[in-house]
Amino acid sequence: MKTGKVSESVLKRSVLKQIHTKREEVILGAAVGEDCAAVQLKEDEIFVLSTDPITGTSEDIGNLAVQVTLNDLASSGAQPVGILLTALLPEDITEQEIRKMTQQAEEACQKANVQIMGGHTEVTSAVSRPVLSVTGVGKVKKGGLISTSGVKAGMDIVVTKWVGLEGTSILAKEKKQELLTRFSERFITGAQKFDEMLSVLPEAHAAVKSGVSAMHDITEGGIFGALWEMAESSGVGLEIELKKIPLKQETVEICEFFGLNPYGLISSGAMLMAAKDGNRLTMDLKKEGIAACVIGKATAGNDRILLNGDEKRFLEPPKTDELYKAV
Repeated sequence: MKTGKVSESVLKRSVLKQIHTKREEVILGAAVGEDCAAVQLKEDEIFVLSTDPITGTSEDIGNLAVQVTLNDLASSGAQPVGILLTALLPEDITEQEIRKMTQQAEEACQKANVQIMGGHTEVTSAVSRPVLSVTGVGKVKKGGLISTSGVKAGMDIVVTKWVGLEGTSILAKEKKQELLTRFSERFITGAQKFDEMLSVLPEAHAAVKSGVSAMHDITEGGIFGALWEMAESSGVGLEIELKKIPLKQETVEICEFFGLNPYGLISSGAMLMAAKDGNRLTMDLKKEGIAACVIGKATAGNDRILLNGDEKRFLEPPKTDELYKAV
């Protein structure tokens, strides 16, 4: 395709015609020539925004781009309403690939009842593969906003589902042929399907009802990065038991194959939470069919400690995600 904005015919045919989900709050949405989207909120509701790009993979990129941003909104306690989707595309892309990405994004939005309100679609020599950037728009009742910085000393630290789900799924898709030299087709297919567990909207909803104090979705930098960010944002220390951090066996084995640390692997699909009573929170989550466990406590001071049996070491600031060592 030619460099620059995609043609109006491609925009209408392969982008706008793929968008079907509508929200009554959105009073101005995606259309040719529209530069803005508009959302009507009530007086007692707060407008919540988040933005994230997807750069580490091209497989299922439309779905991943939406999931990551909706998870950010969920971690604030907000109900997602819509997204703005910016697509920067390489010159060798086909219209069929553009349509597929948009359909992936719309399918993810439809499942969450979220509208694609607008965005920008451009072919450029600045990228060698598709880059999607999503801005999410959500709403939350006044007094219901949850932040990453709400952790207090003495609170329990909880993780939902399993860490490394997103990274494992990406590796199983992008590196399938390499993995087939050690693992069975069935094993790899199972790992690829981890992308079906990437939404944290259900656990965020259940946690808000349970009285959660802080939430943070676990993305680049993995669980180690998310723990540091939550502690730094809240000004607390941590004591975390490494063996309590939940991992799928597929994640352990695939990370071992590539020489990666699973605790530093991108982990959308798992949510980090803090609560005064972590056991109650995990029970409330499990009533909703969501796996969760307490992995440690917040402490006074700034020491962020990882405990592994008799071994004790300090958590370090976030590093480059382990995924980039393999893809």
